[in-house]
Amino acid sequence: MAAPILDTVTPAAGPTSGGDLVRLIGQGFATQVAVRFGAVPGQVLSVRQEAGLWVADVRTPAHPEALVPVTLENLDGAGVPVPGEAVTVADAYRFERTAIVAEATVTRLVRTLLRMLKSQVVQNTSMTVALDYDATPEDQLRVVTMATLPSLVLSGPTVRASRFYASNVPHEDVVAGVSGAELQRRRPAYTVDLAFSLTAASDRTAELLNLMATVASFLNRNRWLELLRDPARPELGAVRWEMDPDGDFRTNLRGRDEIRVFTCGLIVRGFDIDEGLPMDLGKAVADAPELDATPIGGAP
Repeated sequence: MAAPILDTVTPAAGPTSGGDLVRLIGQGFATQVAVRFGAVPGQVLSVRQEAGLWVADVRTPAHPEALVPVTLENLDGAGVPVPGEAVTVADAYRFERTAIVAEATVTRLVRTLLRMLKSQVVQNTSMTVALDYDATPEDQLRVVTMATLPSLVLSGPTVRASRFYASNVPHEDVVAGVSGAELQRRRPAYTVDLAFSLTAASDRTAELLNLMATVASFLNRNRWLELLRDPARPELGAVRWEMDPDGDFRTNLRGRDEIRVFTCGLIVRGFDIDEGLPMDLGKAVADAPELDATPIGGAP
C-alpha cells in the first residue's frame, strides 16, 4: 500500500491544554492510524471513509505553545506502524495559549484614541462614561473630575447605525469539505458607527481657544484609526476605521467658577459588532433524516 495523503487539518489551531477535536481528511488511510502533533501523539477517535475520502477524528494532546507538523501513520492489524506508510504536513497545527481575559476590540480602540489625544493634544486627557446628559453644560462639567487645567475629557462611545459601511450582502467563503470544496455563506456583520464627544476646559480664554485649534488640527490630521487585529499575532496585520469630526464646536466662555468650556464630537465609522453568522444552518436541518413521528408507547 502507498503512503497516505493528508489534504486538510481542521481546525488548524487550538489550546495548549489539548482536548481539541481535529478532523484529518485525505486518501490512503488504513483502518487504524496513529497521529502525532509534533512529537506528541494525539488520541484517534475514529477512522472512516466518506464520499471517497478518508476521515480521521483526533483529539489533540497538551502541548507547549508552538506551530507544529502533523504526522499520520498507518498501522497494521496489530497496531504496529507500517514501514513507508506515513505522511507529515509541516506547520499544520498551532497550539495557542488562551488568554484568561481577552481585551475587547472596542476597549483597545478607546485606549488607542486616548493615547493619541494625550500625545497630540494635551497630557491631561481622561475618559468618562458617567456624564449626566440631561444636565446643563455648566452642571454637566461639575460631574467630570479635573485635577488640573487645561483638561480634555473623552466621553462615549454611543452606537449609531452606519450608513456608509453597513452591508446587507451575504459574505461567501470557499472552505474544505468532506467531498471537496464547499461554499460557506455568512450573514453580514452588524456594523455600526461609534460616536464620542470631547469636553475641554480651561480657566483662561486664550488657552481654551488654543486648545480648540489643537483639537481641530487633531481631527483633521487623523482621518484613520488603526489597530492590530490581534496584539498577540502581529502577522495577522492591522485593521483601520475612518475617523471624522461630528458636528460643530460648542463653547461656553462664561462657565461656573470662571471655567471656560468647549465640546465637540468625533465619530469612528464602520465598527463591526460581530463577524456574522453561518447562513447554512437551516439547510443542514432540512437535509437531516426524517424524524420518526411514532408516539411513545405504540403506533398512532
